[in-house]
Amino acid sequence: MAAPEPTSTRRSGAPRSTARVHAAVLREARKSGLLDDSQSESVSLCVPSALVEAAKREAGITSADELGTIARALLAQTDPVADFLRRTAGRLGPDHDLDTGAH
Repeated sequence: MAAPEPTSTRRSGAPRSTARVHAAVLREARKSGLLDDSQSESVSLCVPSALVEAAKREAGITSADELGTIARALLAQTDPVADFLRRTAGRLGPDHDLDTGAH
């Protein structure tokens, strides 16, 4: 069974930018082949209902399956900002001036 398609790019209750982010996350996961598996794995876990409801409300999602898919897709993909920060840690450009404010 394939991963669920997003119900829409604009979910009720979710800010437009949040819906776009979720759609982009699922597109990238699909492009990476993460959603192409013909088999599904059932994952069962106990999560505080307040956490689930808050996540659904924030995401504008009503389906627990879709919420789980988006959450896992977010975790499965690398964060380009974090990658950049790791690669450039401790390095500044040659023209960078550190103004510490001390005079």
